[in-house]
Amino acid sequence: MALEIERKFLATPAVLPLCRSGTLLVQGYLYTDACNTLRVRRAGDRAFLTWKGPKSGATREEIECEVPLQMGEELLADVPPGQRVHKTRYRVDHAGASWDVDVFEGALGGLILAEIEMAREDQYVALPRWVGREVTTDARYRNSRLAKGAMLDRLAA
Repeated sequence: MALEIERKFLATPAVLPLCRSGTLLVQGYLYTDACNTLRVRRAGDRAFLTWKGPKSGATREEIECEVPLQMGEELLADVPPGQRVHKTRYRVDHAGASWDVDVFEGALGGLILAEIEMAREDQYVALPRWVGREVTTDARYRNSRLAKGAMLDRLAA
């Protein structure tokens, strides 16, 4: 089973000039509970089905497989439009590492998250000046929660 080890941070708009060519992601959550998440994602003209297991620190089990685009679209159609996450993902390099920077749209507009995948949890990561507070263990910033509108109050403030 594959392990995903990543840290997640709030990012500031200072990263936006570094965000050049991005991919529009639309994702919906077919099932979530305290331990499991089943997600469908359209990434440009591709679609993926992903299962993520329980999180421990920055680590969780993950299985992802590409599915035909039509199947992905049909699965996304089962998720109410207001419970989908729309964001553009950019790759931004910093200090020899590649960061995923997600710029959210719609009701979550204004939210920018930056993630970095690591080989191990204790790996040193040089933080760019455009990252703010770490939210790796803050469940409110999980995309499955964001899809349910969990952060709308924060963004309205």
